[in-house]
Amino acid sequence: MLATSLTPVWAQDNKAVTIVLNEEVDVLEPCMATRSNIGRVILGNVNETLTELDVRGDQGLMPRLAESWEQMEDGSWRFHLRQGVTFSDGSTFDAQDVKHSFDRVFDPTITCEAARYFGGMTVAANVVDDQTIDFVVDPVQPILPLLLSLVTIVPAETPIEFVRDPVGTGPYAVTEWSPGQQIVLTRRDDYWGEAPEVTQATYVVRTDPAVRAAMVEAGEADIAPTISQDDATNTATDIPYLNSETVYLRLDASQAPVNDVRVRRAINMAIDREAFIGTLVPQDALLATAIYPPTTQGWNPDVQVPAYDPEGAKALLEEARADGVPVDTPITIFARTANFPNVTEVMEAIQQMLQEAGFTVELQMVEVAEHEVYYSKPYPTDRGVYIIAAMHDNRMGDPSFSAYFKYHSEGRQSGISDPHVDDLITRASAATGEERNKLWSELQAYVHDEVVADVLLFHMVGFARVAERIDWTPTIATNSQLQLSEIGFKE
Repeated sequence: MLATSLTPVWAQDNKAVTIVLNEEVDVLEPCMATRSNIGRVILGNVNETLTELDVRGDQGLMPRLAESWEQMEDGSWRFHLRQGVTFSDGSTFDAQDVKHSFDRVFDPTITCEAARYFGGMTVAANVVDDQTIDFVVDPVQPILPLLLSLVTIVPAETPIEFVRDPVGTGPYAVTEWSPGQQIVLTRRDDYWGEAPEVTQATYVVRTDPAVRAAMVEAGEADIAPTISQDDATNTATDIPYLNSETVYLRLDASQAPVNDVRVRRAINMAIDREAFIGTLVPQDALLATAIYPPTTQGWNPDVQVPAYDPEGAKALLEEARADGVPVDTPITIFARTANFPNVTEVMEAIQQMLQEAGFTVELQMVEVAEHEVYYSKPYPTDRGVYIIAAMHDNRMGDPSFSAYFKYHSEGRQSGISDPHVDDLITRASAATGEERNKLWSELQAYVHDEVVADVLLFHMVGFARVAERIDWTPTIATNSQLQLSEIGFKE
């Protein structure tokens, strides 16, 4: 079987690596690379972006396919593109490719995940010449260069439909994809940048974190980016790292009984978050009061975690019941299988806590493709009342990468519709300096305390197992991006 031979992966080529992931990759579509299970394979490896956020140092936003950029007097942004770049199919990279890639992301005939970060704004990509492109944004966006670090570039000839064999400017090309078995990336000889040390990477999937850890220990894999805290027992190979993932439950306020704020408060009060820390969730994980981590701009330290109060939850349910709210309506929790270590056990415990508080709750663990059906609009209308459990990644340092699509009335993954939330998001996204901080801080408090939009659970901590021959350490971005060019080999 693939990647389970007793022969070490480096026996034939000591610069080839095997990476064992926790989830299957359902598509290899570049415009979906902001989704973690896809981004870990192709983002930065096969398909590149105009800009790139430095997560290993303090350089901030760095050039990638754009060499420089500046904001014009009218608030638009001009990008100057790198020359001498080719795609893996041999075609030359230019501004037409950037325009097509950007327009493709927003084409209504496909649903690209990258589009969600540009909610509430209109953006036009205008070619100036082969190496220059302007982005005209309404309202003016002070962080547009940072937003463009999430738009992957494909050739202008790429069809407006999901592709199976992605073509990019990155240092690797996809040379094999056997769904359910393995994906192979091979280093390009004609890459425009410095050649990475890794010559080839094979990706396999094992949903059990203990199996992933054992594969690295046995020499059957080189890197397991996600293992459980319980398996992280070898200080020579196991590395803890802060990641940017927040575990939460999205509540759909358009469905009864969840449309009653008392019911949403009761759900929050019924969950004993502290009980998970150091047991099913790593000891260093933080309890969440926002959908993004505390390092994010405009963080509001005054927002408090809801107190565990099952009796108070029961009282709220009875109050709602007396007013005719159908609190006995069955609710299903949909959670993503292998989303993070112990996810099934965490969700089973939450199910039990909600049941003890008086809710009628079922739990269904589903694969990533089915999970997406419930996670993004249009939401299914024939599945009954449900709560979606998920992890959200915001490693970019600004709430813009979460707020619109999670909370705006038109947001692709929003469960609420509140005019004040919409107004705060619109104003904060266009603001700068202290005004931006103030508005984001106000939004965090309002969404959490007044709207009770969701059940925020944990800011997660990750653990990776890395073979001793490999020179690589995980970062805050590892759960969503693993660049092979950052991997070296020890002597």
